[in-house]
Amino acid sequence: MRLYQSKTHTKPNFARVLKKYLRLDYNMLRFFIILLFSTALFGAEVTQYHWEKDKSYLAFLQEEKLPLKPLYYNLDRDDQFLTKDIFTGVPYQILRSDDGATIEQVLIPLTDELQIHIYKDKKTQQYKFEAIPIESIIKKEAFYLEIVSSPSYTIVKKTGSKRLARAFESSFRKSLNFKNVRKNDRMVMLYDQAYRLGNSFAMPIARASMLEIRGKKHTVYLNHDGYYYDKRGARVQGFLLKAPVPGARISSYFSKRRFHPILKKWKAHNGVDYAARRGTPIHAAGNGKIIFAGRAGSYGNLIKIRHSGAYETRYAHMKSFRKGIRRGKYVKQGDIIGYVGTTGRSTGPHLHFELRKYGKPINPLKVVKVTTKKLYGTPRREFLDLRDFYDENIDFHLKNKTKFKRKPHIDRVCYFQKIK
Repeated sequence: MRLYQSKTHTKPNFARVLKKYLRLDYNMLRFFIILLFSTALFGAEVTQYHWEKDKSYLAFLQEEKLPLKPLYYNLDRDDQFLTKDIFTGVPYQILRSDDGATIEQVLIPLTDELQIHIYKDKKTQQYKFEAIPIESIIKKEAFYLEIVSSPSYTIVKKTGSKRLARAFESSFRKSLNFKNVRKNDRMVMLYDQAYRLGNSFAMPIARASMLEIRGKKHTVYLNHDGYYYDKRGARVQGFLLKAPVPGARISSYFSKRRFHPILKKWKAHNGVDYAARRGTPIHAAGNGKIIFAGRAGSYGNLIKIRHSGAYETRYAHMKSFRKGIRRGKYVKQGDIIGYVGTTGRSTGPHLHFELRKYGKPINPLKVVKVTTKKLYGTPRREFLDLRDFYDENIDFHLKNKTKFKRKPHIDRVCYFQKIK
């Protein structure tokens, strides 16, 4: 059985969910899905843009002549800070009225699973703001390449995707010296890619990556537990962090989209909360440079540390900073940087700990240094079955030299007929 041959998996009830969040009747929704890929129809116009570097959410509202009060100043602090998480280059869409004079809806992704939705209420004719889940289609894809120079250069040259190159190299977690790669060495990548409104979206997830160097295959596999392992079942280690509050209880986990039980709205929890007594020392999770140390709204007392490899850690709700901690100071892994508190929007003493890469939040528990457990019994048997399944796929694509399939271009401007 060969799984990675562009099979498509959709989330359940896609039409019903999209109808609810985009406020479209069923016929209009049907037109939207079917005609998204066409270019010659008339009606309401959806235009896609890419978020410009250093562009702020407020500047966007001003440029589009959208009201600042209901869409920013009247928002709670959490939603205001949410608008600062829009990252450079993200594709966003604007739906305009038939005459193009009025903006009816805006969709701006924040994470791989959460987006800002601005819409004009039909009854009040007032603009409203909400955070809603992103509905996407996941495709399982694969390709074979012969190395031109480095693996990263080859992937970008042949596929045009920097994300694929980054995902391939990251899967090895620097466990392999790519300097030993030679021209005409071979590689295969099996990965999952999300698609939103017809275009690839978010970082691809490398399920298995194989790099053949001078005839010897080096392969890593994404296991059921979310970690990468080599052929022998040893976990591939990379950028390592220490827990910032050793021995503390985790009171809340990382979630890209979570429906808040009190606020009754969708919010991302971009970190891990460590519950501990007020005044408990907080340690730097890794070597790096402090780029921020001060008060930051609902974060309370906040420290940001920049690390190598485009990583950044954040430590929020702190009672106070350790003496001498300031912006520009370099710290080592394990150094005390402050103390647990409950400043900002917090219901009790804890540390809110975030990890970001290239500005995007990722789950800290996936890279925090923990005691590596060897796989025994059922988990090991399950991994070996998964490994054999991926190896079968890799051999298939090696044999057939599966080319990367470039997706058809989707016009920046799409049209769908508006039902009166």
